[in-house]
Amino acid sequence: MKDWVLHYLGTLGAGGLFLGLIIEALGVPFPGGLMTLLAGILVNQGRLDFYHILAAAVLGFNVGATAAYLIGRCVGEPFLLRYGKYLMVTPAKFDQARSWMYRSAPVFIIFGRFVPMVSNLTPYLAGISRLPFAQFLIYNSLFALSWVSFNLGIGIFFGHHWESIFSLIQSRLPLLALGVLVVYLLYLIVKQKALHRT
Repeated sequence: MKDWVLHYLGTLGAGGLFLGLIIEALGVPFPGGLMTLLAGILVNQGRLDFYHILAAAVLGFNVGATAAYLIGRCVGEPFLLRYGKYLMVTPAKFDQARSWMYRSAPVFIIFGRFVPMVSNLTPYLAGISRLPFAQFLIYNSLFALSWVSFNLGIGIFFGHHWESIFSLIQSRLPLLALGVLVVYLLYLIVKQKALHRT
């Protein structure tokens, strides 16, 4: 996989990463994180330009997420319930993600992307819930910029040890993001109960 992605990126450059992250942002199972990390290695080697890669990655992720948002807004919940299996989404995960979305859109869009299976639903649910597009784009852009910068940075600074670093990211980062999301939801529940008591 690593060699194929390196060859793909070395041949297509920023355009290849742009297309890859459109697919990633649509929620289709795809090695977008690995692709971005390996792009960082190629930047470190001087084969790709950092600013072109950063712009292409953030733009590609936003294009894919916008397409998913529009599908959710125009087609709605029946689409996800029918085709969710292709995005690795179960009805239970859909209900859980929708509950998180209604509690706090910013936290869900920015941190929900780090949670396995829930991440695939993020832009679709934003569209289904009729979240204003400008608001969605701001939150999604914040996530895209931080996620892309993080993966590129790892590729650039730790490229020679990419296998151990990537394994650590895959195993720890989703758990950390899930922990932040759970703590925030608990805070909302406690706050809501306190309001009911007054």
